[in-house]
Amino acid sequence: MNILSGLLFHLLGGFASGSFYMPFKKVQAWAWESYWIVGGLFSWLIVPPVAAWLTLPGFSEIIRTTPTGIIFYTLLFGVLWGIGGLTYGLGVRYLGMSLGNSIVLGFCSAFGAIVPSVYYQLVPTAGKTSVSEMVSSTWGMVVLAGVAICLLGIYICGRAGMLKEKEVSAETKQKSVAEFNLTKGLVVAITSGILSSCFNFGIEAGKPMAEKAVELGLNPLYQNNVTYVVLLWGGLSTNLIWSLLLNFRNKTFGDYTNRKTPLLKNYFFSALAGTTWFLQFFFYGMGESKLGNGASSWILHMAFIILIANLWGIVLNEWREVSRKTKTTIIMGIATIIVSVLVVGYGNAIK
Repeated sequence: MNILSGLLFHLLGGFASGSFYMPFKKVQAWAWESYWIVGGLFSWLIVPPVAAWLTLPGFSEIIRTTPTGIIFYTLLFGVLWGIGGLTYGLGVRYLGMSLGNSIVLGFCSAFGAIVPSVYYQLVPTAGKTSVSEMVSSTWGMVVLAGVAICLLGIYICGRAGMLKEKEVSAETKQKSVAEFNLTKGLVVAITSGILSSCFNFGIEAGKPMAEKAVELGLNPLYQNNVTYVVLLWGGLSTNLIWSLLLNFRNKTFGDYTNRKTPLLKNYFFSALAGTTWFLQFFFYGMGESKLGNGASSWILHMAFIILIANLWGIVLNEWREVSRKTKTTIIMGIATIIVSVLVVGYGNAIK
């Protein structure tokens, strides 16, 4: 039952992450940096402590009494992840929902799923799974096989995106992805994928806060919510500084008070996007608490995001005017990712 509920929570988290950018498309006459930071204030500053307050009473006391070193490393990984999150937005902006998410999350999946187990191989920690433990057990090998299959599926999705780039007319690209730029998009997407994996490292660094919440008798299902508060401070600092610099450079500070734009609507949809974004990790934490394995939870989360993002890409006609071969390729990629989810789930089940 824990496996099924864990998969459901990861599906909900993947849906939230794969869908959060949609409300931004309703924002009118604002520069990217303006709606990004308004959404970010909800994602990283407003909603996380509200969620922690609702699910983990006394969370602020846990943070206050946590050793400085733990807070520092959690914040540090948050800052690095923040750079990845910032470039994620740019990746989707330049490549579209399907291709952008596939490339970003491909790198994010590999680094986020494997590196923590490598760290615990070098720094043995009670209750944490090392690489040697995974490769020496049947369930671990199944999970690693699932990770490999997922990466194959991501590669296939990326391949479909490359085929699409060659086939779709410039006019259609501009309609489906207004600022499509393959070269610029690939650079920021690869950077984003590597740095975005630092979120998983931040969860691991801040795990003592989550464990303290469980020790105090709070619901373990929501234990990661206290870690998110600190981790997302790091993400906020990175994104806030960069967005304000863009506001200054592009002279877009006026967006926030420009009555010639639909201000109420823009603030509402930006806030909705930010809140939806946070829900991905709210549900991720619930799924991870059920599965009890960081590598498989991370890969499941990424896989579901890719599935949802590609479905949105289809809805938004990002794959219109492509050949049967290209459509078949993207379907094969999505199907491969679904298989990887089932394999990872089975690996956890036999554990």
